[in-house]
Amino acid sequence: MSKLALSYSGYVCAPYLHNHESIELKDLWIKSKNIEKLYFATGTFSSDSKPYFAESSNHYLVAKFKDNNEIGKNLTKFNQDKLSFVFDIKDDLFELETNEETNFISVYYLEYGDSDDDVKEIASLLINREKIDVAGYGHMETYCKIPSKFTFPYSENILVLEVSSEKSHQSVKKYCDQTRKDANRKGLTMTSLVSLSILECLK
Repeated sequence: MSKLALSYSGYVCAPYLHNHESIELKDLWIKSKNIEKLYFATGTFSSDSKPYFAESSNHYLVAKFKDNNEIGKNLTKFNQDKLSFVFDIKDDLFELETNEETNFISVYYLEYGDSDDDVKEIASLLINREKIDVAGYGHMETYCKIPSKFTFPYSENILVLEVSSEKSHQSVKKYCDQTRKDANRKGLTMTSLVSLSILECLK
């Protein structure tokens, strides 16, 4: 009897390099029923996470998906020299109704404190932040033609936030940084992995 693979919803960041693979992937995801939202975004990696991801890019296709198994097949087919990131969401911490468009996605990892109580404490802190619409907790996978030199040790403790604001990306990043500092003051070590500034909504 074959074992069924678990599927998760989540987010994927694939490098947009203006090559055949990037363009094919963009066209595929625009048509795909598996993709709920699709953005073109700039990715900024923190100084803490950069050493692990030397093969990262500056520009990404960022998609919100329903089934990670299908995403894995897509990235295997259109694999590139720059890293693609898949953030599978195992726990939806909250989702708030909003009329505003998402303009920023912030990804963190928890260095210490991946217990259920810690995650609940982070959720209770985040839900009071009016600009944060969605928060999810899960794990990360990467795809790249070039093998990574270092293993990222926190891939099981990933936190993804969707942020809506009419203010500049720089202003929203400061807002997220302040949120991270507030969590750290409570002893919850939230470290920034990547900030994704949404430039265009493709779907």
